[in-house]
Amino acid sequence: MSMYKLISSDSHVMEPPNLWTDRIDPEYRDRAPRVVREGGNDQWYADGNIKFGIIGSNTQAGRRFDAPETIVTEGTYEDVRLGGMDPHEHVKDLDIDTVHAGILYPSMGLTVWVIPSTDLLSAIFRAYNDWLADFCAHYPKRLKGIAMINVDSVGDAVNEMRRTKKMGLVGAMIPQRPLFGRYDSPMYEPLWASASELDVPLSIHIGTSRWSPSDIPTHGEGKGLVEFTNQEYHMKDNVAALIYSRVFERHPNLKIGIVEFEISWAPYFLQRMDTVYKERPVRFDGMRFDKNMMPSDFFRQNMFISFQEDALGIELRNHVGVETLVWGSDYPHAESTFPKSREIVDEILNGIPEREKRLIAGENCARLYHIE
Repeated sequence: MSMYKLISSDSHVMEPPNLWTDRIDPEYRDRAPRVVREGGNDQWYADGNIKFGIIGSNTQAGRRFDAPETIVTEGTYEDVRLGGMDPHEHVKDLDIDTVHAGILYPSMGLTVWVIPSTDLLSAIFRAYNDWLADFCAHYPKRLKGIAMINVDSVGDAVNEMRRTKKMGLVGAMIPQRPLFGRYDSPMYEPLWASASELDVPLSIHIGTSRWSPSDIPTHGEGKGLVEFTNQEYHMKDNVAALIYSRVFERHPNLKIGIVEFEISWAPYFLQRMDTVYKERPVRFDGMRFDKNMMPSDFFRQNMFISFQEDALGIELRNHVGVETLVWGSDYPHAESTFPKSREIVDEILNGIPEREKRLIAGENCARLYHIE
C-alpha cells in the first residue's frame, strides 16, 4: 500500500433536518429550509414551496462497490450515513478510508442557490456556516470547512468571508453561475481583493448555479442528462473571464479552484485560451499581460482543479500543471471512492514519479489550506 498522505479536497457534510429551523436568524424562521416527508421520501423546501435538495444518493457512500443496485435518487434521513452529520463518525470513516483530512462542502447547500430571495439566502448561509464551524471544531486538524457566501451582494459576501475566517473555516465557495454578470464584472473586484488579503481560497463547486429570472427547469431525463454530461461548460466561461480580465494580475496571491469537474477538459481549453491570445490580438484591443505571461500561466499560478477518478486527466497533468491538481473522495455521496480511496488513487497514479504522487494525493491540498 502507498505511504503518501491522502487528503480529500472535496468531501461533504449532510445537513441535519433541524439545521436551519434551529439556527437561522429569528426573522427568517418562517421561511427557513425544512424537511417534508413526501411519498415515503424526505424533501427539502424553503420560503414557502420552493423545492430543492434530495436526500438519497447524497448519503450512500460505499454502495457502488457493495450493492450498486441499491443506489437511489430519493431517500430518508433514517438512511443517511452518520458520518455526514456527526463529526466523530466522519473521522472514523476517514480512518477506514486511510484519509488524513477532508475539505468539507455542503450537500443540500449545493442546490440551495435556487432560492430567489437574496436576503434569505444570506441568512441560510450564515446558519450553515455556524453549524459547519461547530462540526469542524471537534477535529480542527482533520476537518476543514468551506464557507458559503452570497455574491448577489459582494459586500455581504466579503463580510461573511471575514466572519467565517475568524471562526476557523478555511475557504469560501461561490456559485458556478452568479446572478449578476460574469466574474469579469468590476462588481466582484472587492471579493477578489478581500479573498487575497485574507488568504481565503475560493471554490466553484459543481451544481451551484444561482437562480435567474429567466431560468427554465432543467429536470427530466433528456435535458438533465445532457446538461450533467457537459457540466464544465460554465467553468470554461469562468476561467476565461477571470484570466482575460486580469484578475490574477491584480491579485497575484488569489487562489480560485474548480471543484468536482474532473481534469480532462482543461488541457485543451488552456491551449485554446493561449491560441486565441496569441493569434487574435485584435480581440484584446492590444492588451498584453505583464512579464510575457500567457493565460495558461495564470491558471497554473492561481487556480487549482479537483478530480476524483480521472485517469485521462492525470495522463495530461503536465498541460495543466501538477501543482494545480488536488484529489477528492466526494464522501459521503454515492459516487464517492470511500472506502477504497487509496486503492483507487494508487491505480490512477500508478507509474508517475513519487514526488508527483505526493503532491496530487495530498501535499497540494495541504499547502493550499495549511493542513499539517
